[in-house]
Amino acid sequence: MAWPTSAELEDLVRRFRERTLPKKEWTHAAHLAVGTWHVWRYGPDRALARLRTGIRRLNDAHGTLNTDRSGYHETITRAYVSLIAQSLAAHPGPGAPVSCAQALLAGRMAARDILLSYYSKDVLFSLTARSGWVEPDRAPLRLP
Repeated sequence: MAWPTSAELEDLVRRFRERTLPKKEWTHAAHLAVGTWHVWRYGPDRALARLRTGIRRLNDAHGTLNTDRSGYHETITRAYVSLIAQSLAAHPGPGAPVSCAQALLAGRMAARDILLSYYSKDVLFSLTARSGWVEPDRAPLRLP
């Protein structure tokens, strides 16, 4: 997959941060690309803090409520940050966010259900997992 280019990734991140990214463009692929840019730029811990805030704010801009049943999901976000950090370690260098995002989007991580390899449905979609971090109950978080 050739998407995203460096310019496309920068534009996507800008629109995410400015909350001008339309809801229909806030896809799984966009989540991965924005997450990759943030982890590359800030490291996993600072990226997670920025993504928490950014996703909630974008949800607010879209009219999506951040509640116990919708909107921001802590365990999903944190799990992807972990997997993205692992992928970035395999794609070092100045072009890392683009090459990493491309690799993620061309591989198993592009599947929306990838986290079900690590979590049972009941655990991943529990209220506890939405509001806070829950460890995987199926397998350790390692890139496929």
